[in-house]
Amino acid sequence: MTLAHFLDGLRCASCGVLNVLWLDAMRGLVECSECRQIALTFPEVGEEVR
Repeated sequence: MTLAHFLDGLRCASCGVLNVLWLDAMRGLVECSECRQIALTFPEVGEEVR
């Protein structure tokens, strides 16, 4: 399972369209391909990264 699998089945909070989110892991961003809304992602403090 990859990080992108967590976006399957989710709706954009701005436009409400299903399955249009994509992850830019290098920049830590999630973008909606319909309305172009961008959200910054970040890991929880103290969370172990494997």
